[in-house]
Amino acid sequence: MTLFKSPLPDVLLRDVSITQALFEALELAPARVVMLDGPTGQAWTGAELMRQIRALAGGLTARGFGAGHRVALMAPNCPEFAVVFHGTAWAGGTLTTLNPTYTAAEVRHQLSDSAAEVLFTIPAFEAIAREGMAGTGCQHLVLLGDWQGAELPAQAPVDLDRHIAVLPYSSGTTGLPKGVMLSHRNLVVNVDQSLAVIRILPDETMVAFLPFFHIYGMNVLMNTHLVAGARLICMPRFDLAGFLGFVQDHKVRMVMAVPPVANALAKHPLVDQYDISSLKVFVSAAAPLGAELSNACGARIGALAMQGYGMTELSPISHFSNEQRSMPGAVGVTVPNTTCKIVDPAGVALGVNQEGELCIKGPQVMLGYLNNPEATARTIDAEGWLHTGDIACFDANGQLYIRDRLKELIKVKGFQVAPAELEAVLQAYPGVLDAAVIGVADDDAGEVPMAFVVVAPGVELAGIAAYLRGQLASYKQPKTIEIIDAVPKSASGKILRRVLRDQVLAR
Repeated sequence: MTLFKSPLPDVLLRDVSITQALFEALELAPARVVMLDGPTGQAWTGAELMRQIRALAGGLTARGFGAGHRVALMAPNCPEFAVVFHGTAWAGGTLTTLNPTYTAAEVRHQLSDSAAEVLFTIPAFEAIAREGMAGTGCQHLVLLGDWQGAELPAQAPVDLDRHIAVLPYSSGTTGLPKGVMLSHRNLVVNVDQSLAVIRILPDETMVAFLPFFHIYGMNVLMNTHLVAGARLICMPRFDLAGFLGFVQDHKVRMVMAVPPVANALAKHPLVDQYDISSLKVFVSAAAPLGAELSNACGARIGALAMQGYGMTELSPISHFSNEQRSMPGAVGVTVPNTTCKIVDPAGVALGVNQEGELCIKGPQVMLGYLNNPEATARTIDAEGWLHTGDIACFDANGQLYIRDRLKELIKVKGFQVAPAELEAVLQAYPGVLDAAVIGVADDDAGEVPMAFVVVAPGVELAGIAAYLRGQLASYKQPKTIEIIDAVPKSASGKILRRVLRDQVLAR
């Protein structure tokens, strides 16, 4: 069997929680500013961040929502996000993070599925949060900054390997969103694996616009960079002018982004109005970035453009480029402690420059999907290999190239859209007899959903579109809805999405 192992030495598996790992770093220079709130400019030192984390952990524990309990968080990027994340972990609880653009129906699904008992949010999201809480076991809504108590002095005891530290939601290789069970061990080892390949300079400033609720923003941007000694400027949402201003004013050296940001930096005229000459490294992940756009972005801003690869189920990184090992179009080399194989449809391992499904094994692989052993077994086989659902190949230098997707996910600006979820919502609309959803290329978003519906007489597309706006977050909305006579399906009833894609491409 041909196996592809990391060219880097293994990292030690540290016996610390994710918050202990953070505190070990912050205690080295507690007076140093580690987080800035972008809109207000408020500065947080390491000492203040640790104090607030311990105080929230104490407040949760005093109210009976500490060790063994589940907490939900729906908020934009801000220093308080790190407080709730690590306060829950320090108290021995489990945190599930919600997309702030979710509708009440989407909030309700995640709260119910995760069995969250408390939901932290901000005033702007309170109405949606309360509507989503209705009918769930989540009975307590808390605004960020509340529930501080006497500081919990030490990490509540947890099983580093089995306790669920965080429960982000992912559609995995297919199907509806599922809770991804990540342990403290998963998170800490992936921080250390990331630091083995990503050069982060002590006290450098990062612009944190990648959402912290998403695993990329959560464990690579927030946790890894804070552990490395970097300073984060929290942006609640990305806007190009604001981002460019931060890069200019804080002499930002490296940015972690997604392909739509690469597109903007490569093409938008606003870029020329700012001095971003300090920017030397542009990293893109969460969705594929073609070599042509990568090169155009790098050339325009005078920086090295490179990529990484991972998924929520991998905590998230399995591959990453660095400043010494970077190839246009490649997502980098395998991180330490990680082994890969490329398999054909029969499961036979393939060699160099041969394309097949990428399978991964390592200590960053998730514990499984919450309450879904069937989906877990489909993703992680009996030998412990996680099947990514991505078609890939390795070159002779160990660089990984992602070629295509077996999985059905649509990546909209790096966010996952599961066709099955959108199809289920469409089919619930009166008069929609059947539905199918595919992803189509889009210059701004990378991909967008396109829906095909079979409808009863008299059903209008405007009504369907209005219904979807009330059920799904904006990035899940299909850009186009088209009426067809029948959804193409296999003999077993599986939707033949490739037939629909070919029809669209032929136009």
